[in-house]
Amino acid sequence: MVTLTKDSNCLRCGKNSLLTDDVTGEQFCSKCGYVVSEKINESGPEWRSFQTESGANPARTGAPSSLLMHDMGLATVINPINKDATGKPLSSSMKNTIERLRTWDSRSQSSEPVDRNLRQALNELARMKDKIALSSNVLEKAAYLYRKALEKKLVRGRSISAMIAASLYAACRDTETPRTLNDISDAANVKRKDIARCYRLLHHELELKMPVVNSIQCISRIASKLELSEKTKRYAIKVLQEAQDNKESAGKDPMGLAATALYVSCIKNGDSITQRNLAEAANVTEVTIRNRFKGLKKQQNLKLGNL
Repeated sequence: MVTLTKDSNCLRCGKNSLLTDDVTGEQFCSKCGYVVSEKINESGPEWRSFQTESGANPARTGAPSSLLMHDMGLATVINPINKDATGKPLSSSMKNTIERLRTWDSRSQSSEPVDRNLRQALNELARMKDKIALSSNVLEKAAYLYRKALEKKLVRGRSISAMIAASLYAACRDTETPRTLNDISDAANVKRKDIARCYRLLHHELELKMPVVNSIQCISRIASKLELSEKTKRYAIKVLQEAQDNKESAGKDPMGLAATALYVSCIKNGDSITQRNLAEAANVTEVTIRNRFKGLKKQQNLKLGNL
């Protein structure tokens, strides 16, 4: 099959008449016969997620590398099935040989203390992933930060669980994912102050530049827990936007501000909600909601009556 090559002119005659033979890979001019190149590069995908009907795997490469695996997915894997390439079972002597190879292969992948440390940390990260429902880009960022901490030897003498939890919290802050220290602490089963101490260390040593947490992103999370209406959420977002314009939200806890804005919106729309329920959903105290409510009422002149 021969196809026309667009936006290319012949180097000899200068005419736009180059053809490409899809079988041989030759690229030549149909006017003067000049051969530009004798082969072309494969433009197909590097891997596929399916197999042919015959059962053979048509993939030319393996799966993409990932920071979530201690070897980044580049290590060798010996098939646990004791069969050769043709599907015939191995002899007893060959089975013993392959079993020894599997043993040494697994040992070689975690021979250094750094490798064992990284393997344990990434296993802990995979365990926390299911508890707080994070996307893959946040987990990749957390694994990247932990690898950087390993390179600078920041993990030595510190808890692996606390350091990987601090890396996960830093990844959430960097990707603007609304997760609090208490959420990370509950998922990792580590004290909040230990994670905060490790986070400050990562922030200082790795020179991280973290964006300011936007309290508007916390509204959907609190509203979904309390099953509030979309109208209530939209008015709460409007309240927070006005508070940000008036510099009222500077230096305030984002979750506390989001809970207070939802409380204001519920009063405005006539929804029945208590400060206790909002405080439990946002993981803040009722005093915080009352203090933030006073500031919002004063700045925006909300005529909502007495509490």
